[in-house]
Amino acid sequence: MDRTTTRRRASLLALLLVAALLAAGCGAGGADDQVRGLRMLVPNSPGGGFDVTARSAARALEDTGLTGPVEVFNLPGAGGVAGVGRLVGEAGDDRLLMSMGLGVVGAVASHGAPVTLADTTPIARLVSESEIVVVRSDAPYRDVHDLVDAWRADPDAVTVGGGSTPGGPDHLTTMALAGGVGLDESGVRYVSHDGGGALLAALLGGEVDAAVSGTGEFADQIASGALRVLAVTDDDRVPGLDAPTLQETGIDVVSTNWRGLVAPPGLSPQAREELVAVVARLRGSPEWAEVLRTNGWQDAWLPGDEFGAFVTAETTRVERVLTELGHDREAGDG
Repeated sequence: MDRTTTRRRASLLALLLVAALLAAGCGAGGADDQVRGLRMLVPNSPGGGFDVTARSAARALEDTGLTGPVEVFNLPGAGGVAGVGRLVGEAGDDRLLMSMGLGVVGAVASHGAPVTLADTTPIARLVSESEIVVVRSDAPYRDVHDLVDAWRADPDAVTVGGGSTPGGPDHLTTMALAGGVGLDESGVRYVSHDGGGALLAALLGGEVDAAVSGTGEFADQIASGALRVLAVTDDDRVPGLDAPTLQETGIDVVSTNWRGLVAPPGLSPQAREELVAVVARLRGSPEWAEVLRTNGWQDAWLPGDEFGAFVTAETTRVERVLTELGHDREAGDG
């Protein structure tokens, strides 16, 4: 082999080595492009929908290699208003995200909060899910019509619990159901709890007769037979749940929930786009597809400004509904 051939082969090997190194560095989850030091704030107690969403997203981000370890911490209070206040107080922190959704929109709308979601940086809407009407397995209600009949006969005798404040998905669904069966919404005994974990304890403890919540929050208790689902509130049945839609039972009500992520205000355009990009890559991963399947969630992707416009529209909608229901804004310190 002559010297020219040897040099050519050495150059080719060097080029192949450089290409391999570049490919390793540019691949999904390469150490050089990981988002590190990310934290997720959950604005309600452990076990609720925001908590499940945050912890599922954190685990999937780590599993895909898109980030390093993600810290998840809970800051319950006023249905999510305390979390919004904390997030806004961390202006400029591009390593902090908050799990939120329609429940936080309702909490902000129903409290006299000094900060709102308009003060945050929208990153992405991630998922939507059906609500469910659920009771204990030993409850006398075998189907949704048994519950409705008892409710109509004596509205004061039936207490419905939800994991959101007035204006949140559980409250809005309860009021829509009441209106759909001819009940006066103003007379409904709705008791709000700070997330699905607190609601589950109240339902199992007999403090409420029925509950309205998201499909994923009571999955273990439904599977074990401790709880019975009377109906789902989406257009279609939920895979894995042996329960009809409200429309199938003759009640013309459809209601869904959604959740997403927001960041503190004051981020640079580059920092904001980095967060949107990493969440977009998460959304396209097989790990996230498995999260959706496991929890019965639907993909509801809306990034950045599109998500911000959606939150503004939802805020307007919820405020209008609360006004129609005669709900007075509660005083609160955020």
